[in-house]
Order: sequence, then structure tokens, then C-alpha cells
Amino acid sequence: MPPRKKPRSAAAVAATGGQNPAQYLTSFLQYLEVECGMSANTLSAYRSDLVQFFTWYATQRTVRVADVDLKLLTGYLQHLNERQLAPTTVSRHLVAIKMFFRYLVLEGILLQNVVDLLNSPKLWQYLPTVLSPGMVDKLLAAPQGEFDRYPRRDRALLALLYATGCRASEVSDLTLSDLHLDENFARCVGKGNKERIVSLNPLTVAAIQTYLEQERPELAQFRDADWLFMSRSGGGLSRISIWRLVKRYAARVGASQRVSPHTLRHSFATHLLAGGADIRAVQELLGHASISTTQIYTQVEHSRLKAVHRACHPRG
Repeated sequence: MPPRKKPRSAAAVAATGGQNPAQYLTSFLQYLEVECGMSANTLSAYRSDLVQFFTWYATQRTVRVADVDLKLLTGYLQHLNERQLAPTTVSRHLVAIKMFFRYLVLEGILLQNVVDLLNSPKLWQYLPTVLSPGMVDKLLAAPQGEFDRYPRRDRALLALLYATGCRASEVSDLTLSDLHLDENFARCVGKGNKERIVSLNPLTVAAIQTYLEQERPELAQFRDADWLFMSRSGGGLSRISIWRLVKRYAARVGASQRVSPHTLRHSFATHLLAGGADIRAVQELLGHASISTTQIYTQVEHSRLKAVHRACHPRG
């Protein structure tokens, strides 16, 4: 990749500082994709958050990017709070804006980034929803032929989500060439285009083989596609479709309303730690860049043990 150009002079910065910040959105997203290697889902989230900022910004008295100051940005945070958004959502919006203005400084469009002076809202650390092993068993057995059009596909999908801890987007992107059933593993690509190997237990391998033999040929008859999980139209099963399937089966077995594909990922990690797995191994299996992200699951397990103690100990 060619070296980045030299910083621009103050006069050149002043000339570009009169532009509307919205005009730099496309080049910013290209920078995130090409130089930062961010995924399509992350790019979509940044685009959505910034478009909302630009829409609000257009209602203000100024359109000059150089006129963005702490007062204006504080006004936008107040606008987000008035919409009664969750603190995590407000924090995510602020991250997108901070990244955008850092890019403008990097490109010499601005001399300084005032957004970095803003603090993110304080966040409570919420423990993720985790299913018990018994509830996981019920969920994996939920797809039934008399109720569902493609029960074998859905059983294989649910089994793979729990067996690997993969994100819905990672499962959606899986292809036949990523599968190595003879060796009980699959290759998936996670955030930042980072590739990792995930293990498949015998039950998951059997569920996938049954689906490949008995249902996938029907789904693939009108399209020569390599997707592992296919929709009835012959395309790949989307991340949203996977989310809807998990929600439907969770409701069928009486699981919490908060159950999603990520719940199976949380359950995968928590059950591994409860079984004695090393946290570094769990970090690698989940594809976490930082061990601090994985450590939340140790708190989940500790919280579960305290609940067991309170319920079962005579003086709990």
C-alpha cells in the first residue's frame, strides 16, 4: 500500500474545512474496508450511525466541517438521549463519529479532532443471557418435520451455532468448501477478516451430513451455489433469517424472549468454562482479539454458581 501523503498546511486545511462532512462518508467507509479490514456488517453499522448524525447536522446553522465543536457534539448526544436510546447505543454512535473525525485529521481535512475530548456514557456491564444445558438440548431438538419446512437444515444450523460459538454472520458466510467433516472441523472468517478453525462434535457432523444428503439438494436445485445453509429461494441463508429461526425455535421451547444466535455463542463459552476449559483457549475459539472480552463469561459462571449456592445451601 502506498505511503500516506504528508500532512497538509494550515491554509489547505482551512480551504477543505468549509466542506460539509457528509461528503467524506464514502471515502471514510472505503478507508475502513481497505485499510482497517472491517467487515460488511461493521461498515453498515458505521454508515447508519453517521447518516443519522449528518441528518441531524443538516438541521444546524452551519454546514462547515471545521465548525464542529464540543458544544455542537454535546447537542447531538443530548438529541440521542432524548430519543431514549440505550447507553450502549449512544456509545456506539459516538465511536462512529470519533472514528470519522480521526479519519478527517488523518487525511489532512482537519487539524485536530475535538470529538476525542468527549467521554463515552458510563455503561453498566450486563451479563449475557445463557441457556442451561437442558434448555440447549430442547432448542436443538425443536425443529420437527410436522411443523417446519426444512427441519434438518434448522437442526444442523442450531447444532453448529452451539458447537462452535460462531456468530450468525460467520455461519451465514460458511460454504461447502469451508467444511471438513471427515476431520471434524470448519473454517470460518470473523471480524476483521480473521480466519479461525472451529471444531465440530460428532452430533453436529451427523446433523450436517443428514441435511446435506436429504434437504440441501432440493434447496440447491435451481442455483449452483456453494453456501452451506440455503434458503428456499436457493440463496444463502442471511444473518437476519438465522436470527429469526433461532427466535422462533426458542419461543417454541419456552426459552427467554432475549434468546438470539448470540445467546448460543454465550452459552458455548460459559459451558466450556464451567467444564474446566482454559480462558485463553475459549478466547481463541471465539475469535476475540482481547482477553478482556472473554472474561465476561467468567463472571457469568461465577454468578451462576452463587445462584446455585443460594438455592441449595441450607444457609445460602
